Amino acid sequence: MARTVEGRNGLTRGPGWRATEDDRNMTAAAFDNFPLSPRRLARLEGWGMAVESLSYLYRPRTVEEIHDVFETARRHGVAVAFRGGGRSYGDASLNQDGIVLDLTGMDRILSWDAETGIVETEPGVTIEKLWKSTIADGWWPPVVSGTMFTTMAGCAAMNIHGKNNFQAGTFGRHVLEFDLLTPKGEHLTCSPDSNAELYRSAIGGFGMLGCFTRLKLQLKKVHSGRLMVEAFRTRSMEEMTNEVLERVPDSDYLVGWIDCIAGGRNSGRGVVHQAKYLDEGVDPHPEDTLRVSAQELPSKLFGVFPKSLMWWPLSFFVNDLGMRMVNAAKFHSGALQPEGHRYTQSHAGFAFLLDYVPNWKWSYRPGGLIQYQSFVPKDRASAVFGQLLRTSRDAGMPSYLGVLKRHLPDGFLMTHAVDGFSLALDFRVTESRRRQLWDLCHRMDRIVLDNGGRFYFAKDATLQKEAVERFFPEETLETFTALKARCDPENLLQTNLSRRLFGDRFGG
Repeated sequence: MARTVEGRNGLTRGPGWRATEDDRNMTAAAFDNFPLSPRRLARLEGWGMAVESLSYLYRPRTVEEIHDVFETARRHGVAVAFRGGGRSYGDASLNQDGIVLDLTGMDRILSWDAETGIVETEPGVTIEKLWKSTIADGWWPPVVSGTMFTTMAGCAAMNIHGKNNFQAGTFGRHVLEFDLLTPKGEHLTCSPDSNAELYRSAIGGFGMLGCFTRLKLQLKKVHSGRLMVEAFRTRSMEEMTNEVLERVPDSDYLVGWIDCIAGGRNSGRGVVHQAKYLDEGVDPHPEDTLRVSAQELPSKLFGVFPKSLMWWPLSFFVNDLGMRMVNAAKFHSGALQPEGHRYTQSHAGFAFLLDYVPNWKWSYRPGGLIQYQSFVPKDRASAVFGQLLRTSRDAGMPSYLGVLKRHLPDGFLMTHAVDGFSLALDFRVTESRRRQLWDLCHRMDRIVLDNGGRFYFAKDATLQKEAVERFFPEETLETFTALKARCDPENLLQTNLSRRLFGDRFGG
């Protein structure tokens, strides 16, 4: 049965709802004392399609328009949230009954220096637009997510990490400075040397301190549009974490795929992909491989079947039996390659696996999916992740996709980073087992927290306030709360996630 969204004054709309003229008239009547235009009402989803909300959607194109929305929200006592590419799996960019500012219209590249690799962008510039603007000059974004459709402001607000975190760190490490518009109306330039506390708190601050209006980044020099890639199998979680640790010094990227369904002696088996940049002079034709056209992902499978339709046949395998077959085939196919086999792959092809099959998430309809990502210190990661896999299998809800990465700590205030590993687990959501799945996540939370682990707000849909208070020291929470009160004394900036995880800590 389709879920519904209940809004202010009891208004309820189903997942497929779009306002008609009758709807608008009825909504306007229900909102007699609420002057925001009902014509702006929109149903927004988290990227995983498992959570949603009804909000007033604005698409500003200038800093002045953002300021005007802040003033509107202040006059009418309405909360404001920011949204970029909408790639957060959960409710990080949702704001039930409030205003959502969609910043994708502010997508200009303000300056680009091909000699130094320094770029300045508006907040709505996507990773796709960035790399397409710089690759021909031999520069690549130093940290990217698994999709190229995240925005610069979203990357900074969540301080994203990539498959190279053990070398490059998080996204914020490469932000030289930014401009932040606070709800108070201050427009502040922040860097490690200017407004430094705000710099290290707004990066990773999940949109609670202000709106990024300009970001200045240092990109990575590359001498080829190709990476040298090697894939190798591991037969257990312990073997995978040990192998990754051994290969770190000789790698630029490392990412492990894990078969989360297999149990017994096969529990935690998987395949790791290691990639390295090509040194200058190795690629005989960098002028060709650094072209945008050489990076574009193919639109057809085997040159015949449109990838935009692949989600439909995939949907027949998004179940326990289907994924058991797919995972076994993926693991055993690695044996067909000789040990040490290497091949080259484009930067985009290696980085953006989530974009390789457009709309693949539709195969999880109608309930969608959530991703559960935990970060655990390296000396405990293997045992903890093995326990998470067993717990989900024992509950009858195994993850259909598991991804392991190596991480390093960073200096940002609200960081998810640890000196260890992360494991991201995708779970299918169904209405009949939604409650059980959330309960499973809470049981897994306790396992992670008991072992010094952390979580990442861009992926979260299920955490509870008590969990946040366990993995962030109270001193950190007090510092962030004080900064929030200074930048946003009326607590205008809120999201479904902030209310769920921080409750009345921010006041307002």
